[in-house]
Amino acid sequence: MDKKQSRLRRARRGRAHISALGASRLCVHRTPRHMYAQVITPEGDKVIASASTLDEGLRKSVSKTGNADAASAVGKLIAERAKKAGVTRVAFDRSGFKYHGRIKALADAARENGLEF
Repeated sequence: MDKKQSRLRRARRGRAHISALGASRLCVHRTPRHMYAQVITPEGDKVIASASTLDEGLRKSVSKTGNADAASAVGKLIAERAKKAGVTRVAFDRSGFKYHGRIKALADAARENGLEF
């Protein structure tokens, strides 16, 4: 089993647990260059809020988009946009990525700015 298959297997397991909870989920994806985050409805059919390192305002405030500082900025931005949309409680869907580094930085920043998970 290669690295990508292992990650997708972990993601499938995590998403099955989140769907059983019936909560909105904060879904995170990372690439070597960028970070993406979305808050998705419990049914999985609508995106409530989204943020990424590709956003214009965020790109001007961070020098590099593939590090933990940029991930923290995305976490702060997604928390603000989710609260604006009326969502404060979410389940954290790390998409099978291990919980350290940029994923942890994004989660910590989202928690500090008002999202509960």
